[in-house]
Amino acid sequence: MRRASSALVAGVALAALAAVIGLSVRWGAADWDRADSTILWQLRLPRALLAACVGAALATAGAIFQGLFRNPLADPFVVGVSGGAALGAVSAIVLGLSVPFLGIAPMAATAFLGGLGAAVVVYRLARVRGRVPLPTLLLAGFAVGSLASALLSILLMTHTKNFGEIMLWLMGSLASTDAWTRLAVMVPAAALAFAVALLHARDLNVLLLGEESAQQLGVEVERAKKSLLAAGAIATAGAVACAGIIGFVGLVVPNLARALVGPDHRRLLPVCALGGAVLVAAADLAARSLLSGVELPVGAITAAAGAPFFLVILRRKAAA
Repeated sequence: MRRASSALVAGVALAALAAVIGLSVRWGAADWDRADSTILWQLRLPRALLAACVGAALATAGAIFQGLFRNPLADPFVVGVSGGAALGAVSAIVLGLSVPFLGIAPMAATAFLGGLGAAVVVYRLARVRGRVPLPTLLLAGFAVGSLASALLSILLMTHTKNFGEIMLWLMGSLASTDAWTRLAVMVPAAALAFAVALLHARDLNVLLLGEESAQQLGVEVERAKKSLLAAGAIATAGAVACAGIIGFVGLVVPNLARALVGPDHRRLLPVCALGGAVLVAAADLAARSLLSGVELPVGAITAAAGAPFFLVILRRKAAA
């Protein structure tokens, strides 16, 4: 199959992103004019930028984990980050925390810390004599994620007062009045993850051959795995903290980008970041535009768009 030019694909994605952000700024339940710029500067523009940044982070994390685990079905939530972040966010809601942490809303702060904490626990559990076997890492991620889900279920059953707020967040939502503050969290997290992934792009390429082959070709495998896991966890924790759980982005976008520009992560990562930004920004626009007076969860939109693609991937993998 002939691959498209990565520069061409990135250019098209960038143009699409600019168009979606432009529509997001203009489209909404309330009209605005030059005399009333609050709607533009405080609500629509930061929300559109936050959606793009969250999408870029999730797609970057998905590309990292798919390359690291050598599995096109891996996604950003594979090491338990989403469970830890969800537990942290819901705990803040249940406990009624209202004091910002370093200017960040308590729910976003506890979600971010919960996600990173889960990733650290998973890494520690999976580490055996200085090495982190990938199958053990997957199992540890599943165990920690399951434990977090169980604790989350208990909180939901015993604290029904904030059930609607909790469920909206769990299904993914960018509706907030502090989007600029969340961007202050999301931009550094996404930028750091992308920079680390790009620095390790060659390592990711070589790791596709297997850990033993990568070691023979000069890759410091354990050091690379640690850096890449940290980058993926930071990107995922930031995205979940700022927008809740938005699924399928980190699964679908890297697979689509790989089909367009090939498996070389030096070309793949920029296309993934832009593609993820377009997908989540478009999903957020659809979430607040499809039904008059009702805002749908962004996660529901991405799931509806991503589930058929996921089935295609499964079918192709089974036939391979």
